[in-house]
Amino acid sequence: MIIKLLIEGGDMKPGPAIAQQLGPMGINMGKVISDVNNSTKGFKGMKVPVELDVDKKTKSFTVKVFSPPTAELLKKEMNIEKGSAKISEEKVGNASIEDIIKIAKVKHQNMLEKDLKSAVKSILGTAKAMGLFVESTNPSEIIQEINNGKFDKEIKNEVTETTSEKRSKLDTFFKDIKKAQEMKAEQAKKAAEEAEKVKEATAATPAAATAVKTEGAKPGAGSTASKTPAATPAAKPAAAVKPAAKKK
Repeated sequence: MIIKLLIEGGDMKPGPAIAQQLGPMGINMGKVISDVNNSTKGFKGMKVPVELDVDKKTKSFTVKVFSPPTAELLKKEMNIEKGSAKISEEKVGNASIEDIIKIAKVKHQNMLEKDLKSAVKSILGTAKAMGLFVESTNPSEIIQEINNGKFDKEIKNEVTETTSEKRSKLDTFFKDIKKAQEMKAEQAKKAAEEAEKVKEATAATPAAATAVKTEGAKPGAGSTASKTPAATPAAKPAAAVKPAAKKK
């Protein structure tokens, strides 16, 4: 029986879902958790796919650990909590080609790509979707450069370490980008606040104008309306004159 799990690396905890599957078979839950945590401790802080192959008859099991999703590996490598929600407006980090090669090596065994070069390009696609720079540029451009032969040496030699000098340059570039993003966000926030104030003022103006108009319509002491004479009642019609009597 195969049981698929997605757990925090090195930090699996007992839960009702797994207990309901293993409990009826008499599998030692404590040992399962211990073995899984030992097998995934190298991926601490990341979501890790795990498979338990359980033998119902012998009550034994084996743990198979798969590499974490690419996004999880990139977040850990770049020390970020999440990717960008608006990749065209916000960037969240600046990776080196060595960072990408390192992740490609971890993922390659679970990928369909036939060679490391193809795996690197796949990782770059995920980096782009997360809002990352690679080598201080758009990952799409790096993919094109790889197609043209650039970084062949690094990929062939599986270089995974970034020099301190290069890392410093990458970090400085991103700090400037982040500062510009923060300024732009602040300006957008102020513009939105001003727009809201204008909206509120515009909404209040018609109400105020109506109140003034209504107030002016009420006759007050000494007003023109109070000085207007009352309408003169219509004159009563004169009594009809009787015709004179005829002489006999």
